[in-house]
Amino acid sequence: MLSSRTDAILKTIVEEYITRAVPVPSEVIANDCGFKVSSATIRNEMASLEREGYISRPHTSAGGVPSDKGYRYYVESLGGIGLSMGEQRLISHLFHQVEGELEEWLQLAVVVLARLAQNVAVVSMPKPVGCRFKHLELVSIHESKVLAILVLYGARVKQQLLSLDRIVSQPALTVMANKMNAAYSGLAGQRISEKSIELSETEQLFKDCVLKMMQADDEEGYDDLHVGGLFFVFNQPEFASSRRVMALMELIEQRRLLKAILPEELGSRIVRVIIGGENQTEAIRDCSVVISQYGLPKEAVGTVGVIGPTRMPYARTIPVVDYMSSVLSKLVAELY
Repeated sequence: MLSSRTDAILKTIVEEYITRAVPVPSEVIANDCGFKVSSATIRNEMASLEREGYISRPHTSAGGVPSDKGYRYYVESLGGIGLSMGEQRLISHLFHQVEGELEEWLQLAVVVLARLAQNVAVVSMPKPVGCRFKHLELVSIHESKVLAILVLYGARVKQQLLSLDRIVSQPALTVMANKMNAAYSGLAGQRISEKSIELSETEQLFKDCVLKMMQADDEEGYDDLHVGGLFFVFNQPEFASSRRVMALMELIEQRRLLKAILPEELGSRIVRVIIGGENQTEAIRDCSVVISQYGLPKEAVGTVGVIGPTRMPYARTIPVVDYMSSVLSKLVAELY
C-alpha cells in the first residue's frame, strides 16, 4: 500500500510520461503535485518506487519511467470514469446517420474509436454464442453428389459436398431436409446429438454432416476484424523500431490479431486492460490492450478494443471502449 504522497508521485509520473514520452524528473513532480518538500525528498520517494518495481530509472539522478506494475497501479486507481454527455451525444448522432447495416456500423465504430483513443482500434463481427441450427437444404448436384447447405442463427451459412453410395432424388432429399428442420430448429449441436429421432442410414449421414459443420463453426477463431487508426500508433515514439511495427502488421496480415489480444476470460460488457508483459502473445508485449465484448450474451457477441503502447492514455481509452461497447450492444439487440 502506497502512502498518499507516494501515490500522488507515481500517478504524476504516469500521467506526465503518457503525455511527454520522456523520463519524468523530480522538479516536474514537485511543480505538478504542489508538495512543500525538496526535490531530494521526492527523489527518495522515487527511489522507493523503483525498488518496489513501479518505475525504472536509467540512473539515480534520472527521471522516472513507469513500469508495467506502475501502469497497473494507475489503472486500478482510476475508478469509475466515463465520457462526457457531449461526446456520448456526438457518437450516438453519428450512428443514427448510418443505415441499419451491421457492416456499416462496425466500420464507423472502428473509425470513431481510433480517433477518440488516438491508437489502433479493432472491432470484430458479432458471432453467435454456440451456433444454433436454423435451416438445412439438401441439393442434388449430380447423380449421388449432394450439397448440404446449413443456415445457422446469426446469418451464418456452412456448406458441405457429400458423396452417397446411391442416387437419391431431389424430392426425397427435400423430405429428409424438412424432417431435420422440424426436429432440430433452434437447437445447438449438443442438443441435436442427444435428440433421438428415427433416422434412415442416409439421414444419419446428413445429421453427422450437420454436427461436424456446427462443431467447426463453434471452433472457428472468427477473425473477421475491422482495424483502424494504424497511423496513430505508428507515429508514437515506441514504434520507431521497425521490429515492433512488423510484429503488429504480421498479426494483422495473418488474421491472428484477434486471437493475440483476447484474454482467456472476457466477461460480457466488462472492460479489461492488459498491460505490456501481461499479454500472452510475444509480438504485443510492448503494447497495452483495452478490450470489451459487445452484443447479446446469449445470442451473439463481438469484441471491441484499442491497442497501443503501454504509454496509453488509459483514463481516456477505458471510457471510450466502454461506451462504444454499449452503443454496439444496443445496435445488435435491434438486429436480433
